[in-house]
Amino acid sequence: MCSIMGVKGRKLSVMELTAAFVSTTSRGPDKERILELPEAVLGFQRLSIMDLSCSGMQPFVLGEDAVVCNGEIYGFREIRESLLQKGYTFTSESDCEVILPLYKEYGAGIFGMLGSEFALLLYDGATGELIAARDPIGIRPLYYGEDAYGEMVFASEPKVLMPLCKSVRPFPPGHYWKDGVFHQYLDVTAVPDDSETMDLEQVCAGIRERLTASVEARMDADAPLGFLLSGGLDSSLVCGISARLTDKPIRTFAIGMDTDPIDLKYAQAAADYIGADHTAFTMTKEEVLAAVPEVVRLLGTWDITTVRASIGMYLCCKKIRETTDIRVLMTGEISDELFGYKYTDFAPSAEAFQKESQKRIREIHMYDVLRADRCISVNSMEGRVPFGDTAFVQYVMAIDPARKMNTYGMGKYLLRHAFEGTGILPDEILWREKAAFSDAVGHSMVDDLKEHAETLYSDAAFEAGIRKYDYCTPFTKESLWYRDLFEEAYPGQAEMIKDFWMPNKDWDGCAVDDPSARVLANYGASGR
Repeated sequence: MCSIMGVKGRKLSVMELTAAFVSTTSRGPDKERILELPEAVLGFQRLSIMDLSCSGMQPFVLGEDAVVCNGEIYGFREIRESLLQKGYTFTSESDCEVILPLYKEYGAGIFGMLGSEFALLLYDGATGELIAARDPIGIRPLYYGEDAYGEMVFASEPKVLMPLCKSVRPFPPGHYWKDGVFHQYLDVTAVPDDSETMDLEQVCAGIRERLTASVEARMDADAPLGFLLSGGLDSSLVCGISARLTDKPIRTFAIGMDTDPIDLKYAQAAADYIGADHTAFTMTKEEVLAAVPEVVRLLGTWDITTVRASIGMYLCCKKIRETTDIRVLMTGEISDELFGYKYTDFAPSAEAFQKESQKRIREIHMYDVLRADRCISVNSMEGRVPFGDTAFVQYVMAIDPARKMNTYGMGKYLLRHAFEGTGILPDEILWREKAAFSDAVGHSMVDDLKEHAETLYSDAAFEAGIRKYDYCTPFTKESLWYRDLFEEAYPGQAEMIKDFWMPNKDWDGCAVDDPSARVLANYGASGR
């Protein structure tokens, strides 16, 4: 994944910065470098993915300019070729080396050119300005705060900033920071004025073509590549497409509880069908409960849904790291926000469906994207997210929301129909009902978490405990447990997360007291 850090100004000492930066070494365990510049300091911790040689180490420097970037610039070879024709030279095969020449050519206009997965800090030597930018969805993490001297400090994770800043906030996706101001360069949720006029088959062909292109771009890696395969639609599509694009078996991984793993049988069926080299892990109640404090610390969240869904993913990635040489993992996040959850079946109108989708995409960097980033990066691997491709997201957001609503008797119909008849997946996977990951690893996991929380707080202790928190007050013993753990690690920083991830309670059928989809009336066969 790599980790970046930077500060505008030179009042903080390099010793202070280095001491704080060590907290994210797992993101970039291969090599660390701190670069002191006239009016800024940049730090980089490397996980070697593209150009595994020393030449790929950052910061990259061009003249007086310097940059650190945690990201992948897909299509960089074409960009580099165009820059070579302009007279630029390169010393590595790293995708991120194209950033400074692009900045020389286009200035702040480059951020919309860099694609879907990046967070960067760029020092302009001519002006002494530090510029920060983040990808349109926030797939790559970036946080900021002011130090005691009033200078802006940026880092990949909030735990780097905690010793240096009073208040820490997530950097807004689709923005860059320059001259002390945040500028939005792209809103991927904006819908074009011209209405979509394609018929259903054309719409689905566009989905299929763009998702396939996104997966293909993300298979470009110099380090070993693997795939998380839950057995659900989204990860199975990513794996099925990838298997078609290579002539050797892809390596897939799944995890489930040792007692009632719903997903493992579907993951195995998908893996068998596509001819994957598949590994299934199991986890015990004891492992789940022991992991919770670490999961809350690595996530930097108190949200119930995010914590629950992270436990299986964290343990799966931990086992992958311990038993394989995999360094890049492809995942299936961001499909639900685009095509719908179980609860969006209750959307009262197409307009309401679209507004909910826009909200979820704008906020996903605090939820599922955060989960995937931290669970993978803490285990010194890089995550790649095909459904988060900028062009793909913009295309799906522009589809008439009436088409995306579940009027077909099956959620995510457009995505399923887009690959119907292609042979990418067997029908039992392509048309499988949606099951939430925190449930599909085994219903017993959520039950175990709730039961354990009951042992931690008496009813009186719960009532006293929730009174400590005015912001997003915990409402169950489980949520109080997570909030208490969060405050131990990130005291006073609860506003890094906007709210609890819950179904839209303004809709009929969604006024529930638990975020799990299994409490919804339409859950049906999802958990079987």
